[in-house]
Amino acid sequence: MKRILFIIIICNILSVSVLYGQTIRGVVTDAASGEVLPSVTVTVESISPPKGAITDGNGTFRIDRLPVGRYDVRATFVGYEPTVFREVMVTSGKEAVLEIAMTEQLQRLGEVVVRPTTNKEAPLNPMALVGGRMFSVEEANRFAGGFDDPARLVTAFAGVAGGMNSNGIAIRGNSPQFLQWRLEGVEIPNPTHFSDITGAGGGIITALSSQVLGNSDFYTGAFPAEYGNALSGVFDMQLRSGNNQQYEYTAQIGTLGVEFASEGPFKKGGRASYLFNYRYSSMALAADLLPDVVGEAGGMRYQDLSFKLNFPTVKAGTLSVWGIGITNHYLATPPEDTLEWTNTFEGMGDSRQTKAAGGLTHKLFLDGEAYLKTSLAVSYSKNRLLMEQWDTKMNKSAVNEMNGTNTDLIFTAFLNRKFGATHVNRTGVTVTGLFYDIDYNSSPDVNQWPPLPMVNFARSNGQSALLAAYSQSNMRLNGRLSASAGLHAQYFCLNGRYSIEPRVSLKWQHDEKQAWGIAYGLHSRHEKLDYYFVTTPQSGATPVNKNLKLAKAHHLVLSYDLSVSANVHLKVEAFNQYLFDVPVANDSIFSIINHRAWYLMDALESSGSGLNRGIDLTLERYLNRGYYYMLTATVFRSRYRGGDGCWRNTRLDRGFLLNALGGKEWKTGRQKQNIFSLNLRCSFQGGDRYIPVNEAASQASKSVVYDTSKAYEPQFSPAFISHLTASYKINRQKLTHEIALKMYNVNGYQEPQDYIYDYRLDKPVMYKSAVSIPNLSYKIEF
Repeated sequence: MKRILFIIIICNILSVSVLYGQTIRGVVTDAASGEVLPSVTVTVESISPPKGAITDGNGTFRIDRLPVGRYDVRATFVGYEPTVFREVMVTSGKEAVLEIAMTEQLQRLGEVVVRPTTNKEAPLNPMALVGGRMFSVEEANRFAGGFDDPARLVTAFAGVAGGMNSNGIAIRGNSPQFLQWRLEGVEIPNPTHFSDITGAGGGIITALSSQVLGNSDFYTGAFPAEYGNALSGVFDMQLRSGNNQQYEYTAQIGTLGVEFASEGPFKKGGRASYLFNYRYSSMALAADLLPDVVGEAGGMRYQDLSFKLNFPTVKAGTLSVWGIGITNHYLATPPEDTLEWTNTFEGMGDSRQTKAAGGLTHKLFLDGEAYLKTSLAVSYSKNRLLMEQWDTKMNKSAVNEMNGTNTDLIFTAFLNRKFGATHVNRTGVTVTGLFYDIDYNSSPDVNQWPPLPMVNFARSNGQSALLAAYSQSNMRLNGRLSASAGLHAQYFCLNGRYSIEPRVSLKWQHDEKQAWGIAYGLHSRHEKLDYYFVTTPQSGATPVNKNLKLAKAHHLVLSYDLSVSANVHLKVEAFNQYLFDVPVANDSIFSIINHRAWYLMDALESSGSGLNRGIDLTLERYLNRGYYYMLTATVFRSRYRGGDGCWRNTRLDRGFLLNALGGKEWKTGRQKQNIFSLNLRCSFQGGDRYIPVNEAASQASKSVVYDTSKAYEPQFSPAFISHLTASYKINRQKLTHEIALKMYNVNGYQEPQDYIYDYRLDKPVMYKSAVSIPNLSYKIEF
């Protein structure tokens, strides 16, 4: 700690040369048509004297010589609603580059409610009226517990639950695997390191660094018609374009690894730009320093690369080339001292993953009211898992050997057209070629030594396709009432299953402070491809799940928004979701809703159901005058019906979710050019439901035997989890240093996992793990 204080003092002494010279610049566009808007007045608020600029013929603006700090940026233009872009961070090491979208005002002035549009209150997608919010990359950097990971950050939002050992996003009681991940408008595999290994739909940390991620949309229900193949929600992420006027670099080193980013123009004076970020992380250093804290995570190694190349033209539109690549390796071996083993045999796991996604995206403006956006992309994922059982004499026997490769070729295109100030339509198609090579082998019984020999339970090599089309219109019926209606259709070529899904929403602006909304949508998704090729001893080589229906869900959401003040916003959403055609096992408690493992060995049928009901509340104060807070609360019930026809609690029926987060920033230094920031997040949520054990039967068989007659009746104790982030940002001329300490799970909460049979105690015990990750890092931007 003394060394850290010494470094801060020295850097503070060296930073006195900073006065002004920082820049906010960007482009202003029409939210519906995407066309640039000239002659817009852009003003930086909370500064005296006020500073501003007028956009030029290309819709661009530039405001120079700003002191470091945070600002709200307001855009005003005749015929358009005022727009406020909040919490813009200005530092000496990087320019702040904004993309401000403005909504055209209706001309029927007697009916119009004029209020500033705040960029944080609604999704970026103009088709979404209810059920979503903008995800700010600035929040990912600032919020405690976010760990620069978008997936962990959104667990602070109302209705979203997360875990300690996985960044799986469980929305309103749904399985994390019901969420769809999108990048640059294209569905991609779960872009998290060690995805699905810690639980279906989850991972450790998202591979998309905040260095390259732009502002994005996050949906929790009744999402617009352009989104298909998802049941619970959609994380629609965008990569930002690199700075096309100057070169900027970021380097970071910390307890968890190193990271380097670069961006700039391909040619000085040109419009094209590049942006890339590389990250290598090893938990080995943290494990060596704090072995009892890091625990099993010490065996993880991962790296990722992401990039975007942007090529604007005068008449031929804008072409972008983008991509992301991920490699993971996790090795877990039993303790060397066999006296520490909980059984007469222990497991070894060796997991390797490779993932990539990339594509070409072209956006062409056809006239002043329409544009065509087309993408051609490919995604690739390869998983290899080897698990062995070792006895105390170090004899080894393989119990799992699973190899799977999936390659998707994706073509998407949509036409977005604006019909005056009252109507915008978006119509598009998506064609996805699905190529797979699956070979999964597992021992039928690993609870004995030696374990039974492995048998194959899923094997196939082939191709299929998913076809989708949609059309949606957003209509402003008058100055107070807006409506969005659309239709999504998809066809799964593997088994001929299809779904036609209506989507509709209404929003009524009661006055300048209050708004009411309602949204309905039918949604569907297909399962992971390996599920369709499961075989059983009874079926031989014939897959038993080939004809599963698409799982579906009706979403109904009611919303209320209240602008308490210019900086405080209240949002309330009541939701009801009914799931049907859910895969379940015949005459069993099993449902895909509760499934955690990343593979499946059961024969299924599409006869299950689910029901999620509850209410979300969010009270948020935007960062202003140096502090912010966000309070979220959810009360809900989550139920399901399995293959035996009985309704039960789901595994993720936690009952309640509470989050409180906030932070304070102080300007320091002789010229107030440095920033010390302290951020805290506390979460209190109901525990997961679980299946209790039959202790007598377990002791008789010397293995865990579950009491399925009481499945998901008991519940783990509520979980209290706290996170802390402290940082000191030092601004020098065209250079920014940042020293940060990010503490994850400060209070050391132990998360229950599952029962294991402890041969020393001769009974089943609940295995718990506590991962507390301290990341001390140094970052430089120049």
